[in-house]
Amino acid sequence: MFQVHVALPSGRSESVSVPESSKVGDLRIAAQKSFTQGFLRLAADGRVLVDAAQSLVEAGIQHGDSLMAVALETKLAASGRKGMAQGGAFAMWCGGDRIVTWGHQRHGGDSSAFHDQLRRVQHVQATRGAFAAILADGSVVSWGDPICGGDSSGVEERLRGVQQIQASECAFAAILADGSVVTWGHSRFGGRITPHVQEQLKTVQQIQATEFAFAAILGDGSVVAWGDPDCGGDSSGVQPQLSSVQQIQATETAFAAILADGSVCTWGEPNYGGDSTGVQDQLKNVRQIQATRRAFAAILADGSVVAWGDPNYGGDSLAANERLRGVQNVQASECAFAAILADGSVITWGDPDYGGDSSAVQDQLRNVQQIQATSSAFAAILADGSVITWGDPDYGGDSSAVQDQLRNVQQIQATSSAFAAILADGSVVTWTDPDVVVDVFPALGELKSVQQIQATSGAFAATFLDGSVATWGEPSYGGDLTAVQSDFTNL
Repeated sequence: MFQVHVALPSGRSESVSVPESSKVGDLRIAAQKSFTQGFLRLAADGRVLVDAAQSLVEAGIQHGDSLMAVALETKLAASGRKGMAQGGAFAMWCGGDRIVTWGHQRHGGDSSAFHDQLRRVQHVQATRGAFAAILADGSVVSWGDPICGGDSSGVEERLRGVQQIQASECAFAAILADGSVVTWGHSRFGGRITPHVQEQLKTVQQIQATEFAFAAILGDGSVVAWGDPDCGGDSSGVQPQLSSVQQIQATETAFAAILADGSVCTWGEPNYGGDSTGVQDQLKNVRQIQATRRAFAAILADGSVVAWGDPNYGGDSLAANERLRGVQNVQASECAFAAILADGSVITWGDPDYGGDSSAVQDQLRNVQQIQATSSAFAAILADGSVITWGDPDYGGDSSAVQDQLRNVQQIQATSSAFAAILADGSVVTWTDPDVVVDVFPALGELKSVQQIQATSGAFAATFLDGSVATWGEPSYGGDLTAVQSDFTNL
């Protein structure tokens, strides 16, 4: 056996043994398991060992050597979460020279054609069916469905010094270091900018998106919008009001901007929240805005709430207004809102079938710390780590089958129809339609020491402290990583 001493910057060290025929990747995995630490980067005599396929002899490592190890943060991104995506994919990277993708090939699950270009990935953004990665040098690599922004070759030369990327359903918008913007993808979704709009896009600070349009906040607090004019891409009707904008929120087809004085300006599809004239006098001292697919809810400084948009999607909170006092936070499903009050209780409104009616569990909703949502149900974590659910049972609204397991819950993640809860010991509990048996990889009892969970609309991916990865759910949404399992050794 081949034995080396590996030390972390903290001073903790372990003796790691591997067969003499092992490669760098094998040694790294052995070290990760020894430290129960995900994705380590090994270094010897100041040299970073980046080639996982290189033998230990070729790498100049000898029996008894001392190596340094640095932990890398694992990051996950997911496509297939927007609109009516018929598939999804995951992209995983951790600061090295590799990225691993899996899931629906057309939706970004296959990045093999860009293997040599995806080096030193810093951030990944996703549309419904494509990914765009910002590299350390400020360039961008995109892949997936060309219709959804998977082909950026037409603007490749302009993608330099990219600072951040935002996505609509089928297009990307990148902010460059000089404050200008480059877009690509489907023109109807904001992937093309007219020369007139391009001239206005200077000193851009941040960008928000509906499914079909973008809105950029400039350095002077004004706003420039583009994309489908009926879905927020035309702000000309309210342009004089769009000054000193602090932040923007979006429904499916409308925008709501909070101004410096706490007032709100809206535009886009009127019935989807683009028309706030009916509540404009109430929109004062707005602190935060949340959105369902077709309605907005604004939290005011005094803890009250003002809602507008489609009443069937939570745009009418009149029945709940008397109880909406001391609101701290609001979460949204597709068609309903859930507000956490200062005393830890919860008030809901919107479509009852989508979680807008919590009366059946109202007495249990005490000391609520946070709420997560699928498309049609909510899950609340209480102060004692237990969980209360409500909404459509087929979409996670009924957790009775796993209620005894939901103890010491730390966080919850969701697909469109299922929840996954991480417990204090790093194990995972999942639930969805109670009439459907979920085959979790490969059994719930084996999901231990989970570090994070990410989700497409139909699958989960979990990373573990030892650097391993597990997925479950629909294979076409990224629920099966069998084909790329060996690639994780090269991350």
